[in-house]
Amino acid sequence: MRHISLCKSIAIIFLFEFFAVHAQDFPYEKIALDGKMFYVYHVKPGEGLYSISRTFSVTADEILKYNPSIEKGLKSGQVLYIPAKDIERVSTLNDSVILQSQPLISNQSRVTSFDESHTFKHVVSLGETVYSIAQMYHTTVEEIYRYNPTAREVIKVGQVLIIPQPKVVEKEKEESYRYHTIMPKETLYSLARAYSLKPEDIVAANPGLSEETFQIGKTIRIPLQGSSEAYASYDRQTQQVIHKVRRGETLYSIARQYGVSVEEIQRVNSLSSNSLRSDMELIIPVIAGRTGKGSQLAEEIKTNLLLRPNKHPVKVDVIKVGLLLPFLDETDKMHFRLQEYYEGLLLAVNKLKDQGANIELYVFEIGKGNDTQKLKSLLETLEMKSLNLIIGGVSDEQIKILSDFSKSHNIKYVIPFSSKNTEVLNNSNIFQVNSPQSYIYSKASNVFMETFKNDNVVFLKVKGKTDKDDFINILQNDLKQNNIRYRIVTIDNLLEEKLLPFLTTNKNNVIVPTSADAAALQQTLEALKKIQQDNADYTIRLFGYPEWQTYDSRLKNDYHKFGTYIYSSFFVDESDSETKEFITDFRKWYRRDLMNIYPRYAMLGYDTGLFFLTALHRYGLNFEQNIHHLRVKTIQFVFNFERVNNWGGFINTGLYLVYYKPDYKVVKFDKSR
Repeated sequence: MRHISLCKSIAIIFLFEFFAVHAQDFPYEKIALDGKMFYVYHVKPGEGLYSISRTFSVTADEILKYNPSIEKGLKSGQVLYIPAKDIERVSTLNDSVILQSQPLISNQSRVTSFDESHTFKHVVSLGETVYSIAQMYHTTVEEIYRYNPTAREVIKVGQVLIIPQPKVVEKEKEESYRYHTIMPKETLYSLARAYSLKPEDIVAANPGLSEETFQIGKTIRIPLQGSSEAYASYDRQTQQVIHKVRRGETLYSIARQYGVSVEEIQRVNSLSSNSLRSDMELIIPVIAGRTGKGSQLAEEIKTNLLLRPNKHPVKVDVIKVGLLLPFLDETDKMHFRLQEYYEGLLLAVNKLKDQGANIELYVFEIGKGNDTQKLKSLLETLEMKSLNLIIGGVSDEQIKILSDFSKSHNIKYVIPFSSKNTEVLNNSNIFQVNSPQSYIYSKASNVFMETFKNDNVVFLKVKGKTDKDDFINILQNDLKQNNIRYRIVTIDNLLEEKLLPFLTTNKNNVIVPTSADAAALQQTLEALKKIQQDNADYTIRLFGYPEWQTYDSRLKNDYHKFGTYIYSSFFVDESDSETKEFITDFRKWYRRDLMNIYPRYAMLGYDTGLFFLTALHRYGLNFEQNIHHLRVKTIQFVFNFERVNNWGGFINTGLYLVYYKPDYKVVKFDKSR
């Protein structure tokens, strides 16, 4: 009896351990799609496909199956959909259901059911904020908070947000849109059928749509029928099919199943709402003549070709560029800075002409601030409508007018200075040179983790200074999520004594002040010099901010003593041969030195002109299709333009990591990609 009881006990323990292992869950958000569960996972710096597959106990091939865009390699922050192998198939859930787990708080999951007629899902990308997402979808921050209460505290890359479905009306073209989140097994062909559109209609509404961006979880814009003659539905006949509603089904999932639109089902069945009940019978107007597998496969193949952009240059004989700036605006001596920007741009034009480019540069004074009458008059001229590229605008009012003009006349538009304007989110022709801080902070945080993940990280809190709070919050949250330990010490008169216990001899000690304040930096450097003098076994590194490159040369000398790193979207290497050549040419042409400001406006004008004129000269009017292949040797700014969504424009996400070496040399590493 004892023997039998012991065997039973062993069996029970074995079964308990078996189920404990196979019931393993991970602290990531989950989505139920087509009755199958997926983890929403964002790639960490330095991770490979093999290590991710081992983490989730799935094969690399399975991850590739649901994430075809990663065949060319993984990027830090990229969103992956990982099949949840050890969770039973969810038969009662459909594509309009999302499960959001509460990582590190509870294993309980909250289920929210919704119909995409009213809401849709957005997966947060690197650099996005609640405000930018609200602007992107023509809603408000408060509306997003209403659907996503936890977003008030923080949002992170890979997080899934519920967004209210708007009807966007653009007065100029009288177009209106809804938004759709791509699900597993969906194709451009199936979406066109579901929404009664031509595939070309969807591609036209999403200029950034390609084989790489048409992937699960990405959002696209769907033109609403009747909003424009350009969006015509298929010529077709329908046959009626009776569908009995099963538990858990929605109008949207049924519409997808039969390849028709929700609106058609509502119209045929005289439905006044989206609510359904089990066993309810619906008439489905199925497309006739499209059920043959051979015919459908041919249509699929033909449609997929639309997702391959035309990368062959559309050449232009004469490149016509318009520079439109408020050259006479003396507010804060702006006219001096804009003059120098123009002078730098002229040097770029001259360089491209030496390389054989035929360029006509039109320069216009557009008035200042919110007085846009002069600008509006200029845009009515034939000269302006024949431009290939517009550079300019300073105020939000000027940028809005130029954005609308570029959209209506299909002209590429470069915003050179503003980092806060949101026109880029809904205009595919825009290139925003100055990166929003949220993009810089997110990328700098990733670079920090990649560089210092094995080091001892200590933050020095600067009392009363909040200038870098947003960056510090992002960095500390990322460190926590990646299980990288850090300590916090407050800067005061006893900094040296307080800091010593937190340092270690078996790792590099990376010191991060929480402010770019010059006085706090000076105090930090003095304390570190004393520590290093008395404790030779400590290896100390300092990590800081773009502002540090503008400080006194005596401070810069101290940077080298600690192998200091700073992140920045701009940096001038005074020893670089091309930098020296530019400074010489500037003095020769204009008989004066550059203004002593950061960034240097002449160099910004030169870099911007060199980049976009080279793009037009080399790749023609559709240069955006090849922009990731474009390599231009700039002297101050680093350029890496990425499209913000499938229908918007491009933001520069370029970033340098600048290293002040102990041998008193300075090296800048391009960390843009």
